[in-house]
Amino acid sequence: MKKQPDSKKLLKIGGVSKKMRKGDQVMALTGNNKGLTGTVLALNGEKVLVQGLNVCKKHMKPSELYPKGGIIERERPIHVSNLRVCVDGTPVKLKTRALDNGGRELFYMKGDAAVSYRVIKK
Repeated sequence: MKKQPDSKKLLKIGGVSKKMRKGDQVMALTGNNKGLTGTVLALNGEKVLVQGLNVCKKHMKPSELYPKGGIIERERPIHVSNLRVCVDGTPVKLKTRALDNGGRELFYMKGDAAVSYRVIKK
């Protein structure tokens, strides 16, 4: 009988998505923002902050940072599984493959041809 891995190890294994980086164009696959695109601003574990997506309103009291106070709009993080990298306005599924020099690269399929997206650093 196999032992179940404890949750701490699972968290370490999960980690950050290697397929998205800051500055990439992504498209929302689900939710209220389905079909909208935006630029990745930050990655935090499995959550991604995307410019213009998942915007919520926050009521602020007057403070040093916001002297007037009022209602401000700000982006909230979205889970990686609800996003897909967008190339030329269409979402693509990125896959990895090994290169001859020992490195790896991300690629996507366009018809029957494999198109290189980015080389992954070791």
